[in-house]
Amino acid sequence: MTAGPRSGSRFISFMKTILTCIAALAFTASQIADTDDLPINKIQLIGSHNSYKQAIDPALFKLFQKKDSVAASKIDYEHISIVDQLNMGLRNLEIDTYSDEKGGRYAHPKGLDMAPNQKAFDPEGKMSKPGFKILHVPDLDFRSYYLTLDECLEDLRKWSEAHPDHTPVFITFEAKGRVSNDNNSLGSSENFTEKTFEALDKVITEKLGKNHIITPDMVRGKYENLESAVLAGNWPTVKNAKGKFLFLLDDHGAKRDMYIAGHPSLKGRVMFVCADPGTPEAAMTIRNNPKDPAIEGLVKKGYIIRTRADSDTKQARENDRSGFTAACNSGAQIVTTDYYLKSTHFKSDYSVSFDGNKYFRANPLFVN
Repeated sequence: MTAGPRSGSRFISFMKTILTCIAALAFTASQIADTDDLPINKIQLIGSHNSYKQAIDPALFKLFQKKDSVAASKIDYEHISIVDQLNMGLRNLEIDTYSDEKGGRYAHPKGLDMAPNQKAFDPEGKMSKPGFKILHVPDLDFRSYYLTLDECLEDLRKWSEAHPDHTPVFITFEAKGRVSNDNNSLGSSENFTEKTFEALDKVITEKLGKNHIITPDMVRGKYENLESAVLAGNWPTVKNAKGKFLFLLDDHGAKRDMYIAGHPSLKGRVMFVCADPGTPEAAMTIRNNPKDPAIEGLVKKGYIIRTRADSDTKQARENDRSGFTAACNSGAQIVTTDYYLKSTHFKSDYSVSFDGNKYFRANPLFVN
């Protein structure tokens, strides 16, 4: 039977779609290949902020919204699972971790008693066991795709080993709680101590595996200190960093100083820190304001900078992409967002990606 003109037209359209998809895949592969020989300080990527976060239960959120609508609006967002984010191509994650040495400190959030008819929380009792926990705000914004750091790191390892050629993933850790060597002080969160940080390094290494981590020691190499190695461009290439993770401690004060103490140039440490330029530990840092004029100069010197495209849902609600544009133009290597996908909590067309819906590219600041 001879195909009619309409079926022939559909076939041509179908073939054009197939060829377009093939071309797009080839372009993506080419883009990644083009970055293979670049040092990791000359790439630019998009990742998520509070990557683990699930939405507050609607019943509790409505109660909180009545009490403080402004504060409620700032945390009115959620993410897809971390594995789904990685599969999309996002290459930065942010994890808030709380110390829970004895277990049970965060097992019974007060928010569960404040509003009826909420979905079950921790039916397996994971929060009752000792170890680091993952959540945003105790008693209020406590729902997470991973309740424990152990299970999060285990899944990251499984994902990485299933995708051994993945481009490097940067993970920002915010150690929640005060700094003190006295954990008998009052407060809902446990203090971070020297012992806590040693335990955190150990958990990351054991659960993720040494072969999956790029440490400050590796970057420092034979240089006098970490900063001199960074200023000399001693970052690994993308090709050599594939299948690996880098960790950054998000703190500019007491926690950072405690983590550095006894570890000059972060010798023996797992994480990089937000060290000030001109100090031996300077390699990576966070500048949350994407319009900070200092970012471009720091990037050109060799430091890796993390900034934010948006925060507190403000830019998404206003469809304001100026922060993202500024972040891209600054050359900051890591740009975080809550909106790699459009919001499902309010009407907005705001979302963040590079051209072609990509989340990883060569850094335009270094393109000739």
